[in-house]
Amino acid sequence: MGSVKDLEILKEPTENETGIGRFHFSDRYSVFDWGEMPDHIPEKGSSIALLSAYFFEKLKEEGLQTHYLGLIEDDSVKNLSELKGPSSVMQIRLLRVLKPPLKGDSYDYSLYKSVRGNFLIPLEIIYRNSLPEGSSVFKRLKSGQLKLEDIGLTEMPEPGQRLARPIYDVSTKLEVTDRYINWAEAQEIAALSDAEVRELRDIAHRINQLITEEFEKIGLRNEDGKIELGFDPERRMILVDVLGTLDECRFTYRGLQVSKEIARIYYRKTDWYAEVEEAKRKDRMNWKALVKTPPPPLPERLKELISFAYQRCTNDITGRQWFPEVPTISEIMDEIKGYIS
Repeated sequence: MGSVKDLEILKEPTENETGIGRFHFSDRYSVFDWGEMPDHIPEKGSSIALLSAYFFEKLKEEGLQTHYLGLIEDDSVKNLSELKGPSSVMQIRLLRVLKPPLKGDSYDYSLYKSVRGNFLIPLEIIYRNSLPEGSSVFKRLKSGQLKLEDIGLTEMPEPGQRLARPIYDVSTKLEVTDRYINWAEAQEIAALSDAEVRELRDIAHRINQLITEEFEKIGLRNEDGKIELGFDPERRMILVDVLGTLDECRFTYRGLQVSKEIARIYYRKTDWYAEVEEAKRKDRMNWKALVKTPPPPLPERLKELISFAYQRCTNDITGRQWFPEVPTISEIMDEIKGYIS
């Protein structure tokens, strides 16, 4: 079980053949790498499944290879247009997940030098069109982990700053607490060729453009987001996991966050968050055991408003009213403003 979705394996992947699985999207959510939080966001799972399916189907039309096979209804695999109602189960092709072993205080990625294909690339690729408040870039610049020249800037950015050109960032994917790395280290640990790094960045750029264009149509800005990729058995790059949702991306509406970031903003004001940050500074590997305070639940009305945001975006992007009687995004955000301002 994952923190927000469960994986059902119908057929195990092998070295030479992809498997088949199903994502069961839940209403659970996670912030700050904590795992499952104490309450659930109603209709979040089906909202994410439908919205991600929409983008997978768009990318298929553009000739991009993905692991998406369809959504499940009446135990049949269907495209979005064939569904009678919302689905929270997605059928996918499965790749192998080859976890690097932990040796002392670091991970050994040498196994990636000897495998050809059919595995998840152990990286998460992040695109950034702006630097909204709360972006990790500010913390990394302040600590010296990141330099201005690394992201093509000459002076310290301000929260909310739009970028002239997108930044393509990268982090590890399979470590206990993932960490941002530079592209040279990313290429080294994943054993990628120069051409594969260029292809990976090109795919991220194409996806960024698609998501940006689609959300602009409904009045939202695509601030940043993440994608994951793998290699099929012939070592062709394939898009995996989920994309274009309010969990994977940060969107804004008239400067207000419209994503899981709403919950992050709320929790940053709590004593629990302060304890989490202190624990991470003390022990990157075992920080969670140091946190003695459990996260508090969200206020009931805020939880309902976040649910509405997920549902409204899915309705508007797909052009179909999967979830009836949901307020407009303007009405939702006007009320959310009182909780996060």
